[in-house]
Amino acid sequence: MIKSANPFASMDFTKMMDFTKGMDFAKGMDFTKAMGDFKFPGVNVESMVQAQRKNFEAIAAANQLALEGYQAVAKRQADIVRESIEEFTKVGQELTAAGQAPDVRLAKQAELAKAGFEKGLSNARELGEILMKSNTEAFGVISKRVAEALDEVKHSVANGKVNGKHK
Repeated sequence: MIKSANPFASMDFTKMMDFTKGMDFAKGMDFTKAMGDFKFPGVNVESMVQAQRKNFEAIAAANQLALEGYQAVAKRQADIVRESIEEFTKVGQELTAAGQAPDVRLAKQAELAKAGFEKGLSNARELGEILMKSNTEAFGVISKRVAEALDEVKHSVANGKVNGKHK
């Protein structure tokens, strides 16, 4: 049996705990304030935190759009199932009607099978379009945020800002 030593056993984590003093984790943490004590050369911590906040907001908006799209698909699928059951009941009654010759029934079954296949394709296409629209909208939100973030970096570099101050 192979025994491995805990690589963290000899580390002193008490100094790391000083970093969290005075923070109320139940209310959330002010990362700007927490990171303000750290000095990173060439990095404006406040703008970095603001950029991340915008990123999270964009992700939340994209997730909301995707969720709404999936809900629309689920609702439409339920409608399709309901419509299919109603149609199946109607078709079953037509096919069992007395007085129809076997060749008439067979022709009717072929006609209904073709119509059912076409309806199934139409429904699948519709569901695919709903999902594609939803995903395109969600991707648009993320794409817009990426473009904004790149513009923010470009603007910051063009203005020669370091830690929020001009060089």
